[in-house]
Amino acid sequence: MREIQQNSQGLVMVEDGQEVAEIGFQPVDDHTIMIDHTYVSEQKRGQKLGDELVKAVVEMARKDKKQIVPECSFALAQFKRHEEYQDVWQKE
Repeated sequence: MREIQQNSQGLVMVEDGQEVAEIGFQPVDDHTIMIDHTYVSEQKRGQKLGDELVKAVVEMARKDKKQIVPECSFALAQFKRHEEYQDVWQKE
């Protein structure tokens, strides 16, 4: 069973009690967060776990009415690939 949990640095994906992926973000200001890294364990790469984490941050930002600066190269690629993320993308 896989679940996503929030911690002080971002979101972690836990599977069978083990952290298998994470996405880090931090506030820029009251209305903006910056995604600064994503990580997927070597054994889980290629299973789209990073995609799931970016989507979870996007959904969280929408709920909280915030914008996202995707500083991490993986997150930036996801934002470029997914037109539906444009509403929360803070382009600088």
